[in-house]
Amino acid sequence: MNKEQILNELQFKAVRSSGAGGQNVNKVASKVVLSFDVEASEALTLEEKVLLKEKISNRLTAENVLILNCDEARSQFKNKELVIKRFLDLIQNGLKVAKIRKATKVPKSVIKKRIKDKRIHSDLKSNRKKPNLD
Repeated sequence: MNKEQILNELQFKAVRSSGAGGQNVNKVASKVVLSFDVEASEALTLEEKVLLKEKISNRLTAENVLILNCDEARSQFKNKELVIKRFLDLIQNGLKVAKIRKATKVPKSVIKKRIKDKRIHSDLKSNRKKPNLD
């Protein structure tokens, strides 16, 4: 993954933000919308594209375009920084390969202890019965 090349492939669009802010919200386009076409990316290898599509499939559009937006700050520049940081975190987490779980073997001492406890419990229960006097 080439970080600089990926950043060059990003497309940004500034739109008017919603929510509180008074007159400023109505006249300033401070919300930033980032779009990244996973299929058309030259910075990602074919394997990385497949891995990304699997991991972040719920965030991709039908055309395999990732769209993120940010309107947390009042400044467009700050929102752009925040959305780029969020994008890079998402891509890095999407490209992580999960470790294969190594199954552990149950020790023999644990198995013996469990069987011994079962036997003790069984004896306790059998001792509660009325004795058979026949």
